[in-house]
Amino acid sequence: MRDHTADPADRPELRGDFIDGRWRPAESGRTRPNANPADASDVIGEFAESGGADADDAVEAAARAWPAWRELGPIARAAHLRRAEALLRERAEEFARTITREQGKLLSEARGEVERALAIMDFTAGEARRLNGATTPAEEPRTFAFTFRRPIGVTGLITPWNFPLAIPVWKVAPALLSGCTAVLKPSPFTPLTAALLVQAFTDAGVPPGVLNLVQGDRAAGEALVAHPAVAGVSFTGSLQVGRAIHRAGADRLLRTQLELGGKNAVLVLDDADLDRAADAIVHGAFGQSGQRCSATSRAVVDASVEEALLERLRKRVAGMRVGPGTDPAADIGPVVTPERRAACLDAVDRAVRAGARVVCGGGPAGEGLPDGNYVAPTVLAGVGADAEIAQEEVFGPVLSVISCSGLDDALRIANSVRYGMSGTVFTSDTARIFEALDRFEAGMLHVNRPGVGAYAHLPHMGSKLSQYGAPECSPQVWDFYTEWRSACISY
Repeated sequence: MRDHTADPADRPELRGDFIDGRWRPAESGRTRPNANPADASDVIGEFAESGGADADDAVEAAARAWPAWRELGPIARAAHLRRAEALLRERAEEFARTITREQGKLLSEARGEVERALAIMDFTAGEARRLNGATTPAEEPRTFAFTFRRPIGVTGLITPWNFPLAIPVWKVAPALLSGCTAVLKPSPFTPLTAALLVQAFTDAGVPPGVLNLVQGDRAAGEALVAHPAVAGVSFTGSLQVGRAIHRAGADRLLRTQLELGGKNAVLVLDDADLDRAADAIVHGAFGQSGQRCSATSRAVVDASVEEALLERLRKRVAGMRVGPGTDPAADIGPVVTPERRAACLDAVDRAVRAGARVVCGGGPAGEGLPDGNYVAPTVLAGVGADAEIAQEEVFGPVLSVISCSGLDDALRIANSVRYGMSGTVFTSDTARIFEALDRFEAGMLHVNRPGVGAYAHLPHMGSKLSQYGAPECSPQVWDFYTEWRSACISY
């Protein structure tokens, strides 16, 4: 039995790929360093930088394992998920501390992510007895007509760094329960969390080849998408990469599930509870340093209450403490890489040059801190609805406040972007609540609460360029991992 209280980075096998039931280095022998975003001097380890040959080996292992895994049936497959869920719960603190160390989020946020992953595992395993079809009337006598689901086969699961446990779980768990086999290709910024997850499934008894792990970046991902044995690719990440995946698979009609960017708006109308709205906006904009597809990046505020809301935001944000995720006094951690830090600061600088004014923040943070990727939580006012920073994703702790006049104007501004991940409205008027829900061009909607995420059993999805394909984290997810069959039996 392995000692899971030790530093997982000290286990050399976890730095490689996991293919056909064994850990191995990349075929090329190449590696990539993985550093702590909160402290560049803390190098977690050198992890495999895999290429096309590694991805091909993983796909072929998954293809060999698929027939037996499919025949096992969903109830028996769910037993594996239940055992993996128990191991995740047992190792929860190890996962949380690993997430904080390699992704940078606060330890409290990392623990929340582990709880989210456990909820998804619990929900998914419970679906084993509900992978139903339907019986239907037949047009002819003595004929039985029905439908059923069939797993699509080998799936490629490409996941980002911002939720290095929860997002792999919400792809791996339904893939395996449905009867698919999988190759997981996580972000190169968070390889260790993915390795620990795959180890948990392996320790739970998932057979060799059913779940494979390929570390690395673009070369491994492109090979995974291109392999003819891959029946579907589920991807969470940028619009640019999502489009490239979709184009690469178009000739062979590859099934894709793409969860992409967001430019999410919170509408604060003239009858809103401003304290409640300010608390929710701060949580949505600066939780996890703004590095969520559902993060609040725009507050669209009625002009009659704008100054009152700005004052509330100023007081809350100016008092936030920036620091490492392991600091219990920190309110906001670093962003994931130096490049992401530079991109956030450049976006703010361009917005100010275009006429926005800084309410608080607006620059780097880090005085008295380790050498990390720290950005001060930033609120910008006087932002035009068509300004670059109001239209393009920043993916950092930056909030733009945009003035509006009434609900119609607020919805016009909210819907003016190409994304549609999340939308929120603060109002005490029931009619305006339902008007907003009807007209918001976003997949996940909220009223008088923070506008981030959804529950494990609700669809995680966007509209417009935020989403393509079936939702995740809900009964609708089976429309990606399975395909329908219909049958008619004459008796």
